[in-house]
Amino acid sequence: MSRQRKYDLIIFDWDGTLADSTGRIVDSMHIAGAACELPKLSDDQVRNIIGLGLPEAIRMLWPDINETQMPTLHAAYAQHFVHDSLVPMGFFDGAETMLDQLVVSRKLAVATGKSRKGLDRILDDLQAQRWFAATRCADETLSKPNPLMLQQLLDELGVSVESAIMIGDTSYDLDMAAAIGMDRIGMTHGAHHQDVLLACQPLALCHTINELHHWIENNG
Repeated sequence: MSRQRKYDLIIFDWDGTLADSTGRIVDSMHIAGAACELPKLSDDQVRNIIGLGLPEAIRMLWPDINETQMPTLHAAYAQHFVHDSLVPMGFFDGAETMLDQLVVSRKLAVATGKSRKGLDRILDDLQAQRWFAATRCADETLSKPNPLMLQQLLDELGVSVESAIMIGDTSYDLDMAAAIGMDRIGMTHGAHHQDVLLACQPLALCHTINELHHWIENNG
């Protein structure tokens, strides 16, 4: 007799959770800041904003930025991230196998700080649309950690909050889920340090996709 699953819907963050893109984001933000002659930042400062929508991330990194600089910074970041960066980016090991297996019996979704244009591009590039019943991006709702994108996904897919779980690599992901009482798991292979994730009281911390897959199959 098969075990009854707890979660009908699994919601994934994208960058740093399914996709190994943290290095490219950091690299691209440094290049964009230099293009606008903004103060130089550390890698940790940039890693800390991963998960936010781009406008919110920029304002957190450079609170005194002139609004006239924003379009140039946006364009420089997008150009380097999409076309010029030499930092590799793709799925973490095991992600495709996990998604192939989970989608057979569950609904999968994405809640991301990426723009709609950016997410659609990467889903096309990686031929990943087939796995996800719904996706939500920061530029079509409110940025994390506001939980609106999660609530919209629940409403769209007809799933209760008790039957869903959020998987993410940042405090923004986990705090977003906590705000509506959604279970959550932290991934340590992404942007935020383990102690930051632990403070958000996840059900578990996973260090690899294979470990996450095992947790879901045995606990979710």
